[in-house]
Amino acid sequence: MVARLTTNEAAGRCITDLIAESFDSLEAVASASEEGRDRWSVAIYFRDPPNETAIRGLVALAAGHEAGNALTFETTAPLDWVKASLSGLAPVTAGRFMIHGAHDRARIPVNRIGIEIEAALALGTGHHGTTRGCLMALDRIAKERGRRRPIRRMLDVGTGTGVLAIAAAGALRRPVLASDIDRVALTTASANAHRNGAMAFITFVKAAGVVAHCFRKHAPFNLIFANILLGPLTRLAEPLAKLAAPGAYIVLSGLLPSQTNAVITAYRAQGLKLERRSVLDDWATLVMRRGVR
Repeated sequence: MVARLTTNEAAGRCITDLIAESFDSLEAVASASEEGRDRWSVAIYFRDPPNETAIRGLVALAAGHEAGNALTFETTAPLDWVKASLSGLAPVTAGRFMIHGAHDRARIPVNRIGIEIEAALALGTGHHGTTRGCLMALDRIAKERGRRRPIRRMLDVGTGTGVLAIAAAGALRRPVLASDIDRVALTTASANAHRNGAMAFITFVKAAGVVAHCFRKHAPFNLIFANILLGPLTRLAEPLAKLAAPGAYIVLSGLLPSQTNAVITAYRAQGLKLERRSVLDDWATLVMRRGVR
């Protein structure tokens, strides 16, 4: 089943963000695409028929009661509903990186690092402000690495579709350990890495947290990504700090701007300093740095 709504850009982004926060990607996924000047089409795809009253309430919470009342529901023929929700999304640019689907493969400029990510049952297509924030941080770090300590090993915690691991491998051509708790995500990430010719650099592991032997075996890491949520990010402060090499960068995202101080405090307690804070589409990305002994 799919729910549809035509609204403005701000409301469309709020709705898609709230759906992503409220549902597992196996249950529902939302997309918003531009149709004209400040006219956006929102589609919410459901695996099973939803409680329509509850969905209207959720949309109203994100974009107002008028939007909730305007929502329409329709039953669709059996299809790959995740692919249907993402296939119309335009390529996303973040620094030198351009995230795209197969239908845009020929449109990638020669001066960009193209990363082909197909629709699948895993999070992370590059369209969300958290992923874009991490990619922008990676681009800046990659450009700076010649003036600082070289990056030899990297870690991507909660890899999802593998977009950050693939981007890091493509930009720096160094080994990446990519972990996720979800087997579906790892299958998707591995397929995406093959598609982008990055498997020679990436090792995928199923793991919760970062205390398993495989993390210690590959440590220390010079660059770490953790694009997850506030709770896990604060709990991971100590173990991630232990895995970080002297001078390492730790890029953290999945945060609202109001949540950043709590995370900064947790990582400062482990001896890291704040290098940079950025906000994209109302989502914050932090770059923390371990001191150089």
